[in-house]
Amino acid sequence: MYPALFAAIPYGGDKAVVTCYVKYMLDSYKVPEFETYAKRWIPIVTRMGGTHHGYFLPHEGASNAAYALFSFPSLADYEDYRKRMADDPECQEVFEMEVRNRSIISYERSFMRPVLE
Repeated sequence: MYPALFAAIPYGGDKAVVTCYVKYMLDSYKVPEFETYAKRWIPIVTRMGGTHHGYFLPHEGASNAAYALFSFPSLADYEDYRKRMADDPECQEVFEMEVRNRSIISYERSFMRPVLE
């Protein structure tokens, strides 16, 4: 499904990492609702073994684009997180909240690796 190279790219010595980059297109009138959604996901990702690097909401420029970055030690760890989300009550609660709020119009997800040195 994904290139195998993402699972074994060195980062910080003997660690591997994959960073998920998500671009959201929002209903520009519902940015406050999206911010509530975003704040709920940060501790969930942390609890499930990831590192959240934050959400970035509209400020200047486009009023309907937001971004998120979060990392897992490997793509396999990310895929495990995705599977566990389906059975996690808190995740389901946040998904249901967004279904009611309808702040997200669409999103694109990409996987990246950092270059730090």
